[in-house]
Amino acid sequence: MKRVLITGAAGFLGSHLCDRFIEEGFEVIGMDNLITGDLKNIEHLFSNSKFEFYHHDVTKFVHVPGKIDYILHFASPASPIDYLKIPIQTLKVGAMGTHNLLGLARVKNARILIASTSEVYGDPLVHPQTEEYYGNVSAIGPRGVYDEAKRFMESITMAYHRYHGLETRIVRIFNTYGPRMRLNDGRAIPAFIGQALRGEDLTVFGDGSQTRSFCYVDDQIEGIFRLLMSDYVYPVNIGNPKEITINQLAEEILELTGSNLKIARKPLPKDDPTQRKPDITKANEILDWFPVVSRKEGFNKTLEYFKSLSEEELFKKEHKDFKEYQRV
Repeated sequence: MKRVLITGAAGFLGSHLCDRFIEEGFEVIGMDNLITGDLKNIEHLFSNSKFEFYHHDVTKFVHVPGKIDYILHFASPASPIDYLKIPIQTLKVGAMGTHNLLGLARVKNARILIASTSEVYGDPLVHPQTEEYYGNVSAIGPRGVYDEAKRFMESITMAYHRYHGLETRIVRIFNTYGPRMRLNDGRAIPAFIGQALRGEDLTVFGDGSQTRSFCYVDDQIEGIFRLLMSDYVYPVNIGNPKEITINQLAEEILELTGSNLKIARKPLPKDDPTQRKPDITKANEILDWFPVVSRKEGFNKTLEYFKSLSEEELFKKEHKDFKEYQRV
């Protein structure tokens, strides 16, 4: 039986990856320090004999007994509200955490896939973004702690591939949404749905003309799985190329929730990308992958999940573990 280590296992994408690999018949080791993850996302797996959980911070030495066939490195804060509050931890997990896991992969002779991001393109001057585009990133801007952490991840991963011959894969993840996102994580879809459910006006930053391309989580997980099992070592964009403005997104959420709320506008944050759309030619050609879940279907599934949350979760403003990490 194949054995896989998934870091960030209690997070949004990590927990869905745990489910997928269990379904595929793998033994799964989930690892998370719970700084942004939540055990509720994986508690349904605790009784499964194929699953075990390690409460561990990957910026510290990582040891897992026994063989490991695959490693998926998804440990990282992933939204602006997270990495702006814990910037040093974000840099550490991208640098030290990735270094530790690449070393583990080398010792275990395991194939490793690292989760990069469309943020490596920064505020792009090329549209849509292809994997060959080097990006337009401010290393010293407030978002640089996340953008540069991910760019470093890619660099050290390719160095291990070239120097040590390690089997590596790199996925560049574009905006993804679905059940198990945190309502308070600051990203557009959970923010809008949360505000609608609480009866608050929807907050749009800037004039709302900036664009995003939203991929439903099931499609994203399928793309990641196919990339891991492929022979392609260079970065691959996985995302939905159907681009919409933030204004359009807000209107669709209001229609979906049947709300008569208004849109409140605030200044656009520094270095916030004005355009985001993946070129998924490589994913089509190399992985035979393309998204199949429509935005309407995905939004409905996501709304039903958020409606199932408790009142305490709906009104929670900050993740419980942030303060513990503020001084690290």
